[in-house]
Amino acid sequence: MSLFEHHEFDNHKEVVFCNDEKSGLKAIIAVHNTNLGPSLGGCRMFPYANSGEALTDVLRLSKGMTYKAAMANLNQGGGKAVIIGDPRTQKSRDMFLALGDFIERLGGDYITAEDSGVAVSDLHATAERTQYVSGIKAKFTYDGSPADGNPAPGTAYGVFVGLKTTVEYALHSSLDGVKVAIQGLGHVGYRLAKHLRDAGAELYVTDIFPEQLEKAREELGATVVQPNDIYGLDVDVFAPCALGAILNDNTIPQIKAKVIAGAANNQLAREALGSVLRSKGICYAPDYVINAGGIIDIYHQTQDGTPDDLRKHLESIGDTLREIYIRADETDQANNLVANVIAEERFNK
Repeated sequence: MSLFEHHEFDNHKEVVFCNDEKSGLKAIIAVHNTNLGPSLGGCRMFPYANSGEALTDVLRLSKGMTYKAAMANLNQGGGKAVIIGDPRTQKSRDMFLALGDFIERLGGDYITAEDSGVAVSDLHATAERTQYVSGIKAKFTYDGSPADGNPAPGTAYGVFVGLKTTVEYALHSSLDGVKVAIQGLGHVGYRLAKHLRDAGAELYVTDIFPEQLEKAREELGATVVQPNDIYGLDVDVFAPCALGAILNDNTIPQIKAKVIAGAANNQLAREALGSVLRSKGICYAPDYVINAGGIIDIYHQTQDGTPDDLRKHLESIGDTLREIYIRADETDQANNLVANVIAEERFNK
């Protein structure tokens, strides 16, 4: 498998392939950049079709974490880990113990945390083998709710703030009565849906798990649609909250929404599509800016701060997005390209 020539390699500092025959662990850890500090990024477990698919995902995700940390004004670099396997049927404690051994060997270059398919309880096993685990000893939350280390509430609140800011900027509207299509009702997507419902938005949702859809229908009054129909709905906002690369040559022509703002990582299949969105009059919230709430939350758990400090930092996501939109309009550039320039100015100092 080609690595240095891989189209997503982008001068990664380290890429480690982890194979533990005893536990069945097959994982990849990618450290993109540590100029601003040790790399931090969650560990994801997903049934990738093959190792090449997993490699592409982890390279894109780790690079995104570098940009995310820079735009969130954190002294951290970007890294990520992926485990190849179905989290519902193949997960085991021994896998996460073995993962801890691999992370420990990196000597602090990579600090792991929770991501899709991986629970905080899984990371407690990893922490038995390495000190480089974050997000498992939370002291507080932004809203005063019980702290269990899960960064999803902070991520969802940050996305909500960013989506609200984007609607205000692009549509000159509040969220009351705004139609939002949400793709994915996981830990972040469902919490985002609740925030939006409470703000008066009208929800249209899809997910691969029927139980989540039924829950959204019953608890939030959401309209359930088929996965392939979510793109072409006559709505104001499309909120991708599942996996990446869903903004591509096939889906973008279907989108009628004038705002795209969601929690998913690496939403654009390729960077040039940001310009396509701009040409269609769609205001796109760069994913690594709007979904930075998780790493902001984790950062504050290491500080002697307060819930109010965390909330204010999460709400600064809206200010950062507004800065991007203004600069993009002034220079007639795509929002994602403007965000990239600002981030690179910060981590390449």
